[in-house]
Amino acid sequence: MKKLLFIIATTLIIIGCSKNADAEKVSKIKELKEKRTKIQSELMKIDEELATLEVKKEIETLVAVQTVKDTIFSHYIDIQGNITTKENILIQPEMPGTLVALNVKAGQHVSKGQVLARVDDAGMSQQLASIENQAALAKTAYERQKNLWDQKIGSEIQYLQAQTQMISAQKSVMQMKAQLGKTVIKAPFSGVIDEVFVERGQVVAANPQGLMRIVNLSDMYVQTSIPESYVGKLKIGSIVNVLIPSIGKNSIGKVRQIGSNINPTNRSFGIEVSVPNNDNLLRPNQVAKLQIVDYTKSNAIVVPTNIIQEDGEKNKFVFIVDQATKKTGIAKKVVVKIGQSGNNVTEILAGISANDIIIVEGMNTISEGMKLNF
Repeated sequence: MKKLLFIIATTLIIIGCSKNADAEKVSKIKELKEKRTKIQSELMKIDEELATLEVKKEIETLVAVQTVKDTIFSHYIDIQGNITTKENILIQPEMPGTLVALNVKAGQHVSKGQVLARVDDAGMSQQLASIENQAALAKTAYERQKNLWDQKIGSEIQYLQAQTQMISAQKSVMQMKAQLGKTVIKAPFSGVIDEVFVERGQVVAANPQGLMRIVNLSDMYVQTSIPESYVGKLKIGSIVNVLIPSIGKNSIGKVRQIGSNINPTNRSFGIEVSVPNNDNLLRPNQVAKLQIVDYTKSNAIVVPTNIIQEDGEKNKFVFIVDQATKKTGIAKKVVVKIGQSGNNVTEILAGISANDIIIVEGMNTISEGMKLNF
């Protein structure tokens, strides 16, 4: 009997424990479900906030824009040259001798034909006077012989001899005057005496240094060479922007001469560009930087060169603003055909037109369809 009671009691205890375990399990499951529901609710809120932030970020993508306008586009050849003048020479004596007169000094302005100096004529003046007397006598003899010949007096040979002697004497006078003229040194053109290398009383002769240098600064030009690829692109009268770095001067010149020969060494040809010197600041051998206009188009569409990008298919493109409002719009990729480039801008031949709004800053951080703020 006792054994039976023990078995019944044990069974009841086991059943009670099992019921308690089931109750705890149900409670735990209920607790976990409530936590899951709460977490899911929080995740939904986070997702909603993230979506809101992403939209806000997209709307607030800032860019700088510019409206395209028709303009005049010019392409330049950038090249360097030297300023020079054809009237920059060393004065040489035509005849050696003692310098008996020096009429000018450095810095003096002179006129064409003005006597600058004189070399000793070594007695040629006296010789000229004697020859002139002989020529005058020969002329008188000829005139008398001619009068006789006109009256049929005398022979023809006497008349011809007198004529020949007169002509010969006159030629001797002309030759002596020409020789004497070589002792007088005159200015070949108007200009300024830049330097004087001799002194009065010095024995002079032709030499590499010369007597003095004369320069005319009124007819200055830039001399340079252009690659042969530009043959046919330049014309006489083409406009040139000239910058003289040493004096910070900008001026407008024109192509005045184009060489007809290609230098086989560097495959180039020479040109001359006239440049004004109204303020007299230009000097021979100064360095000049040239911008030679070789292409001009009116009503051209140009954009900053740095905004043009290239895609994987080698297409050139820019971003424009589509559906533009006052301060917002949508980014749109437009493939363009480009032309010449210069001065940090590029001509657009096709793809965009006047009044399009192009993105000039921030284009590397956007993609097509992105909302913009500007």
